[in-house]
Amino acid sequence: MRSSPRRLRTVRALFGSLLTALATLATLLVATTPARADTTICEPYGSTVIQGRYVVQNNRWGTSAPQCVTATDTGFRVSQADGSVPTNGAPKSYPSIFNGCHYTNCSPGTSLPAQISTISSAPSSISYSYVSGAVYNASYDIWLDPTPRTDGVNRTEIMIWFNRVGPIQPIGSPVGTASVGGRTWEVWTGSNGANDVISFVAPSAISSWSFDVKDFIDQTVDRGMAQNNWYLTSVQAGFEPWQNGAGLAVNSFSSTVNTGGGDPGGPGTPATGCQVTYATSVWQGGFTADVTVKNTGSTAVDNWKLGFTLPSGQRITNAWNATLSGSTGAVTTSPVAHNARITAGGTQSFGFQGTYGGSFAKPSGFTLNGTACSVT
Repeated sequence: MRSSPRRLRTVRALFGSLLTALATLATLLVATTPARADTTICEPYGSTVIQGRYVVQNNRWGTSAPQCVTATDTGFRVSQADGSVPTNGAPKSYPSIFNGCHYTNCSPGTSLPAQISTISSAPSSISYSYVSGAVYNASYDIWLDPTPRTDGVNRTEIMIWFNRVGPIQPIGSPVGTASVGGRTWEVWTGSNGANDVISFVAPSAISSWSFDVKDFIDQTVDRGMAQNNWYLTSVQAGFEPWQNGAGLAVNSFSSTVNTGGGDPGGPGTPATGCQVTYATSVWQGGFTADVTVKNTGSTAVDNWKLGFTLPSGQRITNAWNATLSGSTGAVTTSPVAHNARITAGGTQSFGFQGTYGGSFAKPSGFTLNGTACSVT
């Protein structure tokens, strides 16, 4: 049976009224449904995840005074920062956001730790909001270690100071300037007793910037404070407050680490297991070291490179059966023609002579083509 034109018009009118009612209901639902609430963290080491990929952490470790951070959709703000600590010492906290791993807390889906030699680029961006009436820096914290560790303190810390307010300064002493990422930075180096620190300090405040973290890592390697077979474990951005700090904010943050670029001069065949025997003969002011590297894996290792860091005060003066890159601090050992392969279960040996000041100590860690070795 055919419907009459009048009946069709009636149905259309009813359908139109229904659509109007549904649209009105949807508008009311949107207007009355609350947005996702920001998350406030007041526990000293409390953290939360934003964007499904970054960790926001309160990280209050240098004071018992209350501190809270409020995580937003794109960053965080310091919502409470009571108390103060002396400006000639360490800050009271490091509220921050990070990509990677920090004391076993790893951000979701991170590609870190990643060996430096495999990183082609590490683009990052940041937008800060600053406040008056506080003493603080705004800084990145970039952590490097000879091993792909996800816990504890790393060997070298890179700091990028975007801003500093008050009578504070980086760890160590100034060693000159450097051009990185198209900007000029004052460079400081030193140690806080637990790890080495290199700081790049902006001459004036930077409120936002997009750059490549790898440029700062390369500078650190060039200065002998890391090496290409080490690992990048985290990229962090936040604030170190000494006095107050409420209102400081990271408005937005991004961090990506692209791997696969490789390093033509880097390690060869990956090692799956290794053991190092480090035998020394020591006299006042001098020493020799005989080093044996054992491949405990099931396949041969070609073009091997053994990485280690000499304790402070030690310097290598000559070597045999190997070529050494670096004579102090971070050292990379490469084979000569006759010992370029370590067979499965086999060993290769080399040695060197050096000088030292103070008390003598042995290196605490070794890596074979990026793999951490046991030490005997």
